[in-house]
Amino acid sequence: MNSLRTLLFAPGDNLHRMARAVATEADAVVLDLEDAVAPESKPVARHHVREFLAESTREGVYVRVNAVGSDDYRSDLDALGAVIGSAAGLLIPKVESAAQLLELDADLRSLESEHSTQIPLPVLAILESAAGILAAQSIAHAPRVQCLVFGTLDLAAELGVTPTVTGEEYLHARSHLVLVSRAAGLAGPLDGPHTRVDDPVELEASAQHARSLGFGGKVIIHPAQIAPVHAAFAPSEAELIHAQAVVDAYRQAQVSGIGAVRLPDGTFIDRPVVVRAAALLGLEPEKVHV
Repeated sequence: MNSLRTLLFAPGDNLHRMARAVATEADAVVLDLEDAVAPESKPVARHHVREFLAESTREGVYVRVNAVGSDDYRSDLDALGAVIGSAAGLLIPKVESAAQLLELDADLRSLESEHSTQIPLPVLAILESAAGILAAQSIAHAPRVQCLVFGTLDLAAELGVTPTVTGEEYLHARSHLVLVSRAAGLAGPLDGPHTRVDDPVELEASAQHARSLGFGGKVIIHPAQIAPVHAAFAPSEAELIHAQAVVDAYRQAQVSGIGAVRLPDGTFIDRPVVVRAAALLGLEPEKVHV
């Protein structure tokens, strides 16, 4: 259930921006064939992305195709063809039902069989409408889904709300995606982009708020956003110190045969708290036992 902290988008019709994106330290890169590409530029974008996948050795390169069922979606899959297995996965926009992903699964099975692709291609499902948010539980359990992505901008337009830095206007929707992701055994969902590229303070505040709700990472639209988002989704020094104190107290209690574990500040801890502390320290929960 490893989370992607940063998902950097680059338009598929811009070779310079694609090359720049894959050279960054973003956890994953998305070569975009959808909204970042004008309709008249989609054929050249498909050609560029196909060539890029054939030649790139960078791990974590995803492709955002157009919405399932659209003419552009069919053209995208046809163009990717033999190189589709070179992608880390597909981002699917405008997902509003599990049925769309079942259709996608059938199409990908056909492509994978035709081109002898051994590993089924994972899918990141973008939920960017009220219908998509309400259908999130079934979408999270659909075939191939690796992670849910929160489409903030489209949802804001549909709901008629103005996006804010901390996104209280999305609180219910965000929390819903976190709950259904965990219930389906998925990593924390990815938050939508912060569009003010020149304001790293706002960006980090937005990312920290998403992390506090249980999100695993954030979509980003410029390389300058990588470091602030990575910082926001990393444990703070205070969190690490507290986590180490929890693990140490738990281990000492085991040695002493004590059931109830109490920290020096008077806080009692139990197994779920220890599991969380172990995760922050990069430990497997079973390795906390002495």
